[in-house]
Amino acid sequence: MANADKTIVIAGAGSIGCYAGGCLALAGHRVILLARPRIEAALRQGGLRVSDLQGRDRSIKPDALVVTADAAVALPQADVILVTVKSGATEDVTTLIKTHARPDAVVVSLQNGVDNTDRLRAGLSGRTVLAGMVPFNVVQSPDGELPLRVHRASDGKVMIEDAGLVSLLGVEGFSVEAHGEMKAVLWGKLLMNLNNALVALSGLPLATELADRRWRLILAGQIDEALKAMKASGIEPARIAGLRPALLPKVLRLPDWLFKLLARRMLAIDPQARSSMWDDLQRGRPTEIDDLQGAILRLAEQAGTPAPMVKRITALVREAEASKRGSPGLMPGQVTASADGRRSG
Repeated sequence: MANADKTIVIAGAGSIGCYAGGCLALAGHRVILLARPRIEAALRQGGLRVSDLQGRDRSIKPDALVVTADAAVALPQADVILVTVKSGATEDVTTLIKTHARPDAVVVSLQNGVDNTDRLRAGLSGRTVLAGMVPFNVVQSPDGELPLRVHRASDGKVMIEDAGLVSLLGVEGFSVEAHGEMKAVLWGKLLMNLNNALVALSGLPLATELADRRWRLILAGQIDEALKAMKASGIEPARIAGLRPALLPKVLRLPDWLFKLLARRMLAIDPQARSSMWDDLQRGRPTEIDDLQGAILRLAEQAGTPAPMVKRITALVREAEASKRGSPGLMPGQVTASADGRRSG
């Protein structure tokens, strides 16, 4: 089947899913967005607006979109399924794909975390399931704003482990390249994703938070703990933003003026962009903390390496989740305070 004839289903049309699906639809591909009822209603009413850091700002009218909340309608039509649900929904989407999708449909995980592809493969035995990685941040417009807007707020190429899909999925605004070591890529991305929790706890825009050395010191501490656990486990993460992982904590600990000078690529972010974990707290939804910091804690426990900073931040995010009051707006000193109120070293 020629690429132009393939139907792409976005399984989990939230921020990343709507952005990917929007770019693919604008490029002329047949795309079906499988979305929550809230997103489905917004798209049917106002269509979709897709914008990015480079200044593109494109719209798709409601009648040009194919969107449904019914997996039994969307998945049987799929030649390629891009899984963009949060990690906590991986088992649910696996069941839906197994029940409704054709056995020859190719499944690509574009999720955070390091083990979603393995979980999909475990539940979809005999099917083609590929790992992927989305390096950029996508911001969704507030509830009620129409058309629903998804804005790519940082840069980078999507990576997938199969070169055969690059020509299908690589379109304007959504660059894709093949990579042969996706496990290393996912562990590398996880190191930077440890910052998602700091944005969620502070409530600050990502660029503002990263420009403040006090927050970067906390991120560097987490990455140090993660790298020790990875080394003890024989895991070699891929480069992040062009840097060897071992250098990342050193760069993060630089004075603000020097960091801004040397880490321009890391700071090339829309000024208002925050993390998906912040968005989850604001909306009262479960976060991906168990698949980000949680993955490091599990690895550290198995390896016998300490991870007190990662453990502390995990606990704070779980407290914020339980309170359902959105971001707690913490200061760096509140994050680094130990349980008895003293500052940790």
